[in-house]
Amino acid sequence: MIAKAPKSSRETILAKIRAALPQSAPLPELEATGPWQTFEDREARFSEVLKFVGGQTVHVKTVAEADAHLRTLEPWAKGKVRCTMVPGLGDTTFDLKAINDPHQLENVDYAVLRGHFCVAENGAIWVTDDTVHHRVLYFIPQHISLVVPASQIVNNMHEAYARIRIGEHRFAGFISGPSKTADIEQSLVIGAHGARSLTVYLIDEL
Repeated sequence: MIAKAPKSSRETILAKIRAALPQSAPLPELEATGPWQTFEDREARFSEVLKFVGGQTVHVKTVAEADAHLRTLEPWAKGKVRCTMVPGLGDTTFDLKAINDPHQLENVDYAVLRGHFCVAENGAIWVTDDTVHHRVLYFIPQHISLVVPASQIVNNMHEAYARIRIGEHRFAGFISGPSKTADIEQSLVIGAHGARSLTVYLIDEL
């Protein structure tokens, strides 16, 4: 009779882990339609949360009014390298279509970009790559403004996901506030690895 080879330390450890695994439990059943958290004033909730995470909301009637406000912002006025993806809102100081390498955008001071809709629950804005020439523009500029139709604010992420079509874009995501990071001592730094400010323009006539 051939004696069995002793178990290795690895096999012994894995066997003990398997023996100690918790019993599986069925997943909770969730109604596709909720009830989920909703808000009587979705814009007010969105603005409140966005302010809490370091951004600001500006509600205007027209693109022209948004342009007038943008030009009062110090980061825009002082920005030497700027671009906009919204006609009539700001201006572009270089030929964006001539940029082939996204690394050439590393010195952009301010970018005005489009968002599709906002989420009141968490202050997030849904963005996709079909509105920009290079998706790095959502992250690499020093300051960003996102422009969204004022009517396009959903209550929560459940409503947001219902609007999203998987596989429609090569890149898409949610942005909520400027870039932030904090260390173990709870020292918060804004703009550590991305935009230092975010202004969201909610425009009625867009």
